[in-house]
Amino acid sequence: MQTYKLVMLVFAGNKKLTDLIDITGEKQVSAGKLVLSPTRTYAPILQAILAKNRAAINGLVHCSGGAQTKVLHFIKNLHIIKDNLFPIPPLFQLIHEQSNTSWEEMYKVFNMGHRMEIYTNEEFAQECIAISKSFGVEAQLIGRVEAADQKQVSIRSEKGNFIYH
Repeated sequence: MQTYKLVMLVFAGNKKLTDLIDITGEKQVSAGKLVLSPTRTYAPILQAILAKNRAAINGLVHCSGGAQTKVLHFIKNLHIIKDNLFPIPPLFQLIHEQSNTSWEEMYKVFNMGHRMEIYTNEEFAQECIAISKSFGVEAQLIGRVEAADQKQVSIRSEKGNFIYH
């Protein structure tokens, strides 16, 4: 009979789920609520955008399971430049601090607050932003796509510049 040893890591940070985390300079939320905060569904927004001009959409990427580099699975000979990202949400700052994960790895593993990307022309992008805002969801141009010899994503953020292949 073989015996197996099971090793589990229960907790690796110094925050309790009840510890308050400063999220705006004026508002504090428990670490547990930050982790469990719900993810918004984009289905109604995307339905409205696709109904408006489906032909103008070159791609959609939900930045989970691959985060800011997920688009690399769907492109060839393109350089995706993300240089106008939203501010990093407090949850990801907390994860970074508690795990000592590099910012380069954080952008590769976590969506960093950017969950849905629509690849389109700049003119229709403005319409997409207006549609998103009509649902109470902030949206903005976060970058651009350029032709390249190989596929690549460049992140240019307050936390550094990172290149992924």
